[in-house]
Amino acid sequence: MNFAIVNLGCKVNRVESDSFASGLLARGGVETGPDSADVVVVNTCTVTGEAEKKTRKAVRQVLRANPSSDVVVTGCAAAIDADAFTSMDPARVHIAGKAQVDDVLDRLVGPIGHGVVPLAVGEGFRTRVGVKVQDGCNNACTYCIVHVARGRASSRPAQAVVSECVALAREGVREIVLTGINLGSWREQAENGWDRLDALLDCLLAETADIHEAGQPPCRFRISSIEPRDVSDDLIGLMARSEGRICRHLHLPLQSGNSKVLREMHRPYDAEYFEGLVERLYAAMPMLSLSTDIICGFPGETDQEFNDTVELAQRCRFTKIHVFPYSKRQGTPAAERADQIEPEVRSARAKQLREVADALRAQQLSDRAGTTELALVEEAGQAMTESYYEVPTPQGARIGQLVSVTL
Repeated sequence: MNFAIVNLGCKVNRVESDSFASGLLARGGVETGPDSADVVVVNTCTVTGEAEKKTRKAVRQVLRANPSSDVVVTGCAAAIDADAFTSMDPARVHIAGKAQVDDVLDRLVGPIGHGVVPLAVGEGFRTRVGVKVQDGCNNACTYCIVHVARGRASSRPAQAVVSECVALAREGVREIVLTGINLGSWREQAENGWDRLDALLDCLLAETADIHEAGQPPCRFRISSIEPRDVSDDLIGLMARSEGRICRHLHLPLQSGNSKVLREMHRPYDAEYFEGLVERLYAAMPMLSLSTDIICGFPGETDQEFNDTVELAQRCRFTKIHVFPYSKRQGTPAAERADQIEPEVRSARAKQLREVADALRAQQLSDRAGTTELALVEEAGQAMTESYYEVPTPQGARIGQLVSVTL
């Protein structure tokens, strides 16, 4: 049985897609391209109107690539509008929620032998392995429909997360990325209240501290995208004390540097709060690396409001900015607004911000010149530093190792 995985969208999707691949390998499958696959799993995205178009195009391409394949469509776009996909080929398209994918694969391919799914480690998988600890979102940003597709926030039990991470560390994984749709909302009932993300990370550090090869450091953890309001002083302190075992890198979505625009986006902070948080982070970890997401041309955004965003981005000294020209997503409040920004204005602002982002990234790398970091060897000749820069690897370094590099 040949299979293919087509992944679209966020890091959470990537982790889920690796899990689907593991399950198909455990069923005796061989991973191939969509043109020769008996079963194709398409993990969809619907975060913007453009993402929705790309998703539908991807499913059509998979259906054309091999007229005899079964196509399992899952993910956010399938949750929002399943009929859009089943109508493409009702006999071949199988819609599945994330929790139902295994059931559909059992029906199409057969069950997993002995009920064991192998770890997504080794050839064909990333050396930085993602572990999903949370799903769903209780926020309702006016440009976003993911909270509708994913539902209310839910947290995976700490013991399950710890068990998976310990198993990965024993398999030799040196960097584990904690992921979630709204990662910082992870919660678990504790004796004296609620444990939060810092408590989970503290436990993970302790449980994996002694699992490593001689001469290699223990595995490190990376926090994927986390909302500004979820970065507590306890989390900042733990990161600072961990001496790099929690990567001193955060992806902290800004979206806009103007407080009026943030209110209209229904973001739960203003520009002043965000900048104050960044200052606290840099005070605790001077060489912290910060990346972010910014939307250009949100409805009603003026030139001055956009300039406020550019200026705040410069003060925050981001090492990477993911720039998104605003894209209408039907079903969201922002898409209904009459004051949409012209496409050429959105594009021009995005171009300007990308130029600013490139300059900031180059400056941050220059500021780090001569410093030493641990870097994860991801492929021959290339490694990823703690601060999320790609660098050449030292001679003889093995894929999957953590090695010391000088920037």
